[in-house]
Amino acid sequence: MFVHSLNRYPIKGLSAERLPSVDLIAARGFPLDRAFAITDGSFMFNPQQPTPEPKTKFLMLAKYERLAKLKTRYLEDSGELEVRHGDATNRYDLSSDAGRESVAAFVRDFLATPLPGEPKVVHAPDHQFTDVSVHSVALMRSISLINLETVRDLGERVGIELDPIRFRANLYFEGAPAWSEMEWLGRELVIGDARLKVVRRTKRCAATSVDPATGERGFNLPLAIREYVLHGDLGVYAEVVKGGAISPNDVIELVSDDEAEPAAGD
Repeated sequence: MFVHSLNRYPIKGLSAERLPSVDLIAARGFPLDRAFAITDGSFMFNPQQPTPEPKTKFLMLAKYERLAKLKTRYLEDSGELEVRHGDATNRYDLSSDAGRESVAAFVRDFLATPLPGEPKVVHAPDHQFTDVSVHSVALMRSISLINLETVRDLGERVGIELDPIRFRANLYFEGAPAWSEMEWLGRELVIGDARLKVVRRTKRCAATSVDPATGERGFNLPLAIREYVLHGDLGVYAEVVKGGAISPNDVIELVSDDEAEPAAGD
């Protein structure tokens, strides 16, 4: 097996950013992944005491598929968010209150649909707005993996070529039989110097029904998964047991149980 590609999603619900490499740290998440989010205005977020909230309280593809029409890029050096739609490109300074208010207002107007309240861009150091953050801090800091052979097999089943970015994973990999990753719970993976432990299967939601190229909602993909494999999961989450740099084309080794290392902090 080997790493096909690495992706982060700096703002929850917005564009993927492909990376040439990434440095993983034990017991930490994928760097800058879901570091920001845009609330739907239904609650107040306290950055001094961040509390995980259900994904339904944020602007995300499962409810607001039009977000996929926006092409965004986070400029790490300047702290700006670049937003492209059609021929227009704008930049917003996410390090300032004014910049965050401006991008929240832009997205609100772009969606043109009633929201529970006034949306806000939120962020807190060391907090990640992952879907599984509500379960535990450890899961919040896990990374998501997708087997591309599984995506191809599902595409053949439903009769269309599925863009793997529908599944919004951090690490896409090749070289494993379709759906075999469903049996990896508790197993460890070695990628270069890094070591990951698979801790959870990924339950798929309505976001996967959105075409990332068009922003249109198609057929019910979660239902198609359940009808095909008799469960609603595709992909896995893994915790970083040992840090290290990883890159596309790095070999992935599935470790036998007797070679597993203690988890970070044990």
